[in-house]
Amino acid sequence: MKIPRPIPLRESVFEALLELIISGQLTRGQHLVESELAALLGVSRQPVREALQLLSGEGWVDLHPGQGAFVHSPTAEEADQLLAVRALLETESARLAARHATAEEVERLRALCARGMAATEAGDIDTTVALNSELHAAVTELSRNAVLGDLAAQVSRRVRWYYTPVAARRGRSSWEEHAALIDAIADGDAGQAATIMRAHTEHTRTVYLSRLAEEHPASPEPVRRRRRRGPLDS
Repeated sequence: MKIPRPIPLRESVFEALLELIISGQLTRGQHLVESELAALLGVSRQPVREALQLLSGEGWVDLHPGQGAFVHSPTAEEADQLLAVRALLETESARLAARHATAEEVERLRALCARGMAATEAGDIDTTVALNSELHAAVTELSRNAVLGDLAAQVSRRVRWYYTPVAARRGRSSWEEHAALIDAIADGDAGQAATIMRAHTEHTRTVYLSRLAEEHPASPEPVRRRRRRGPLDS
């Protein structure tokens, strides 16, 4: 029998910093100072340095020689690609959930949806985002497809990171879409459940990309003036 080993400190620091990034407490593009992070988490600088290396390897942090570490700012292309993959995975999850969900499991979805709507109405963004993730994970679980669940779990954290800034903008409409999805699952209508989930994930993708475009508008191309032809021009 093997004795379980304690989690290395760098991994605990990794998880703590990752949660601060996903929740927006460490903002995109923010300079990450090792000494400040160490003081915040009550650890030495070494595990913070190691955790930043791990976060860099997974694309959450950018390391610039001579400048330090910065929270990664995802490009529109990155977000578009990930949210497109999410739509494929969750559309299939919804389709399969409609085939397999029991009445008790549907009631669990309805309870999550009600709590999410209440949190949105109260302006509690953190709880809204957490419940949104929980509901989507529950739908994936109901698909009864372990491979699909593993793949969805790989993108869920980054999806939560993208969803947090637009949760307020999605507001009630997101939970109304969830409610319609749950109705389709309860009816065992796999096609309708897939259609609703695809539209739902597409709405979030569109809102996120619109927000990104507002924050980083494309620079207009310089106007090229035509030079007047003079008497020496042939």
